[in-house]
Amino acid sequence: MRVKSNLLKWPTGKLDFSGGCLLMGVLNITPDSFSDGGQFFDRDKAIEQGVKMAADGAAIIDVGPESTRPGAQAVTADEQVRRAIPVIAKLAKKTKTCISIDTTNYEVAKAALDAGANIINDITALADERMAQLAAKQKTPVILMHMQGTPRTMQGEPKYKDVVSEILKFLLDRAKRAEKFGIAKERILIDPGIGFGKTVEHNLQLLANIDKFVKTGYRVLVGPSRKWFIGKLTGKEDPADRTFGTAAAVALCASAGVSIVRVHDVAKMLEVAKIVNAIIKGKGAT
Repeated sequence: MRVKSNLLKWPTGKLDFSGGCLLMGVLNITPDSFSDGGQFFDRDKAIEQGVKMAADGAAIIDVGPESTRPGAQAVTADEQVRRAIPVIAKLAKKTKTCISIDTTNYEVAKAALDAGANIINDITALADERMAQLAAKQKTPVILMHMQGTPRTMQGEPKYKDVVSEILKFLLDRAKRAEKFGIAKERILIDPGIGFGKTVEHNLQLLANIDKFVKTGYRVLVGPSRKWFIGKLTGKEDPADRTFGTAAAVALCASAGVSIVRVHDVAKMLEVAKIVNAIIKGKGAT
């Protein structure tokens, strides 16, 4: 069962899915992210990159003030606010593109929404009830992701009996819980959490069965960009060299009906999404 409406509107923003899969641009304002750690830690460079991603066609700019790479250390709420809020405030003035805050912390999320962000991207799927209450009160879309363990431990030895069914159940349970807090179904996106407590095989199984997530009726977001499993399969050790592998995953997701893909290379991946979206539209017209 697919989401019926192509237009998602809320008090502070809107997303139009009528053309097919949309892109979320990754803006890590951290010194230690796995792919671009430190590249946009400087505030001015971060703002410049956010504006560029908007110009390149990103429907959402995802601002991340805390690295969630395997083994990453936690960052205090005060430090996350110091990193993120000035960037979000500037981007909100410089572009009309939606801005999401990538955080698990209630104080950070609230400060970000007050500064101009309008989507909450939570890798713990609103484990903190205050996050759910905040999203419900402000009618903010939320992205609920699956992760086994924490960033510090998740890649230790991830195990599942049935990775697809277990993660699907977890996300549906969390989505229903979010609805009970008052978050409307159309404002809930589910994310299987590629690379977050998964082996290469787990990631491949999830991508091969991503249509099962799409058929739930919730919009789906997938973040395959430059991930470790792509490096393992292609032999590309440098995350920046995983463009073609990322493109393959983006094409698969777009063709399966995924609503949003989270990527680093917005301009390049937009070309991929445009072609797949056009093919799907052409198929529907015959």
